[in-house]
Amino acid sequence: MSRIGEVLAPARLGTGFRWLLASSWTSNLGDGIALAAGPLLVASLTSDAFVVALSATVQWLPPLLFGLLAGAVTDRLDRRLIVATVDTCRAVVLAVLTAAVATDHVSIAAVLGALFVLGTAEVFADNSSQTLLPMLVARDDLAVANSRLQTGFVTVNQLAGPPLGAALFTVGAAWALGVQAVVVLLGAVLVTRVVLPPAEPDQGPRRALRHDIAEGLRWVRHNPAVRTLVLTITIFNVTFGAAWSVLVLYATERLGLGAVGFGLVSTVSALGGIAGTAAYGWITRRVSLGNLLRVGLVIETLTHLVLALTTSPWVALPVFFVFGAHAFVWGTTSITVRQRAVPQALQGRVGSVNLVGVFGGLVIGSGIGGVLAQHGGVTAPFWFAFAGSAVFVVLIWRSLRHVAHADELPAPVGPLPGTPADGTLPA
Repeated sequence: MSRIGEVLAPARLGTGFRWLLASSWTSNLGDGIALAAGPLLVASLTSDAFVVALSATVQWLPPLLFGLLAGAVTDRLDRRLIVATVDTCRAVVLAVLTAAVATDHVSIAAVLGALFVLGTAEVFADNSSQTLLPMLVARDDLAVANSRLQTGFVTVNQLAGPPLGAALFTVGAAWALGVQAVVVLLGAVLVTRVVLPPAEPDQGPRRALRHDIAEGLRWVRHNPAVRTLVLTITIFNVTFGAAWSVLVLYATERLGLGAVGFGLVSTVSALGGIAGTAAYGWITRRVSLGNLLRVGLVIETLTHLVLALTTSPWVALPVFFVFGAHAFVWGTTSITVRQRAVPQALQGRVGSVNLVGVFGGLVIGSGIGGVLAQHGGVTAPFWFAFAGSAVFVVLIWRSLRHVAHADELPAPVGPLPGTPADGTLPA
């Protein structure tokens, strides 16, 4: 067992990282259950394609509304305490929703409202948790540490969670929600065991939150690599969000899969992610970062095309497998690039800019997807995703070279007070 533990979380990464890893994996199990249980709960209350897509929108809207605020709060307060407190609040909301479902006092409006609240809480939890890793491990270990966190995301969030959520839902929706509440609460308890290094003393008067937010936005604007990543993620999440907002309908109607079969889609994607995990080191030793990102964008574009054309699960499921591998490789690479390039004092704010790009794209995409599906059928969002992705790949192709040496770029201007290695821009 000690040998397995050393492989998963090498001792050099420290005890704090192991507690963070345990908390992350546990919370991701709860989120994985929700990946299947949430859409199935909505689909059990309505068959309207627009409302189904709206359920995705209300979960993706909070990061767009509160992402920048969350980043500023993250850089001001105890990041570990933010994660623990917010995850506890999520568990309480899930417990209330569980009781409502169990007593048949639930409506589609109540579910949508709960999803919005849970999405809002997750904005603060996710933004803060991403900033903990650079505080716990050395810069040169960020890639391996991120790969371990991403491995947990793939295995429990996408592989174990969705089929478990779908199976629990077939027993009863309340069971799926109740188990998720317990798991999320356990994740909150585990993160309290993380011991962070002493924070730099706050020097000077406290500034307005809007000043902190503007500082993060300026830093991104002046860093070519991070700016390119944010732009790419934003546009590709518009196309991805359009298609995936109706995935539950695509899987159940177009592919003829039931509730458990819908969970299988996520499971197959997760298996692809595990394959990406196993091959990640080999790939990054042989393929340049710029080319790796380019290949990933081509894979995602072709994914939408094949899914728009096929009606066969035997064709679609291998596509989901390849897409899962691509998603792992892209996600691990992009977050490592960002963490290496961004000063510690700005991790929360720059991360929040990226988060707004991610979910801003998803919100726009899900709205487009709902309208297209309602008027053009369930494959219309996938055709839109293919066309939009193809055009953007052509436009962004050369700019991806900026990403290759993101961590070698100098800080835009001088250091922040009390943090000599951190670069930022003047107010």
